Amino acid sequence: MIKLLSHLSYVAITSPDVEASVDFYVNKVGLTVVDRVEGAVYLRCWGDYYAYSVVVVPGDEPSLETMAWRTSSAEALDEAAQRIEEAGVTGEWVEVPQIGRAYRFTGPFGHSMTLHWDVTRHQETEGEAASIYPDRPSRRSTVAGAPRQLDHVTVAASDVDGFAKWYNDVLGFRIMARTVLDEAPISVFSVLTTNEKSHDLGVVLDGSSRAGRVNHYAFWSDTREEVLIAADVLMEQGYPIEYGPSIHGIGEQVFLYYREPSGLRIELNTGGYRNYVPDWEPNTWKPSLGSNNFYRNGAMPMSMTESFPPADGPSATEEGVPDEIKHALLNPYAEQGRG
Repeated sequence: MIKLLSHLSYVAITSPDVEASVDFYVNKVGLTVVDRVEGAVYLRCWGDYYAYSVVVVPGDEPSLETMAWRTSSAEALDEAAQRIEEAGVTGEWVEVPQIGRAYRFTGPFGHSMTLHWDVTRHQETEGEAASIYPDRPSRRSTVAGAPRQLDHVTVAASDVDGFAKWYNDVLGFRIMARTVLDEAPISVFSVLTTNEKSHDLGVVLDGSSRAGRVNHYAFWSDTREEVLIAADVLMEQGYPIEYGPSIHGIGEQVFLYYREPSGLRIELNTGGYRNYVPDWEPNTWKPSLGSNNFYRNGAMPMSMTESFPPADGPSATEEGVPDEIKHALLNPYAEQGRG
């Protein structure tokens, strides 16, 4: 199979208060508004190469409207659409602002994905936003700790291994690692990638009856120090840190989690390894091995199991699981040393 996808290009999220979310992204995170179309606001990170990184869309609750991947070529876009429909999923061709022709579909676990080849490249050539460095599309943000680029998205699904297999089989995502509970052979997390990063798509186990939910999406910062500065700045301005800073075992990224005004979770990360092995065999981790926390010296807050939109039941459990291990499924990282 030819390489179909190249990287995550943008995410579109819904917010009950678009202007509150936009104000947060601009003044606290350091994104820039580039366009407004029919109530949706388009924003970009200072180092992203395309027209926008995040789209905030009006909605009754926080959710993921779609996640978009750029294909490796125009031919790969048509091939991807064909493979999706051969797998029994029917999508549609749509026109996306500043992108144009794109293929949008809803995967078997309820998540909308948009695939495209055409883009509008961003390059500030004059004025205050222009960079003195030719490879930078715009000048570095003046907001302390502002992310350079969009990094990844992590969704929630009722079958972690089934989700990973479908996106591997149909679209060629490489499965990089998975987490299985210490107490039972149940997969609660998996990471996939379209390139050399440890992941640009993650999936956590969802025990609710609501399909298509998202756990978080993430930005990339150049250095660990910028992640620490971002945590400092957010705390000083009244935005509590939900989890971190620390280092993940899987991927080995420095991480920080916080919430935007709608309640949606955002991660800021940096570091981590690059993996170029074309026939990589994914390893199986357990929480006790430090899959979530490299140092095995903390506990993840229960709030981190919440996915969006809100739904009945927790995000990491299954029907019929014995009572003695339900606490582990609700939050497999809650025990000191796993988080």
